[in-house]
Amino acid sequence: MGNKIEKDKDTIQQMVTLYCRHKLNMPKPDEQYQKLISYCCLRLDKCKWGENKMACKNCPVHCYKPEMREQIRRVMRWAGPRMLFYKPIAAIKHLLGK
Repeated sequence: MGNKIEKDKDTIQQMVTLYCRHKLNMPKPDEQYQKLISYCCLRLDKCKWGENKMACKNCPVHCYKPEMREQIRRVMRWAGPRMLFYKPIAAIKHLLGK
C-alpha cells in the first residue's frame, strides 16, 4: 500500500518499542510484542479503506481480534502521550495527519 499505511506501521512500531523500553524495562520488544507489531501491520495492509482509512478506534469495522485490540489499546494509551517527550517529531506528524 502507500504512504499513509507505511507511516501508521512506523508509528505502531515506535509506540510498541517505547512501551516495551520504558514501561516494561525491555531493551527491545520481545516475541509477544513483535507478534503484536506484525499483526497490526498485517491488519493495516488488509484495511478495506486503504489510504483513506480513519483511525482504527473510529472505524465501523473492527478487524482486530479482541485480545489483540485490547493489547494495542493498552500500548497506545500508555505510549501515545509519551510520544511527545520521546519522539516529538513523530508525535507531531501523527497528530497533524489525523
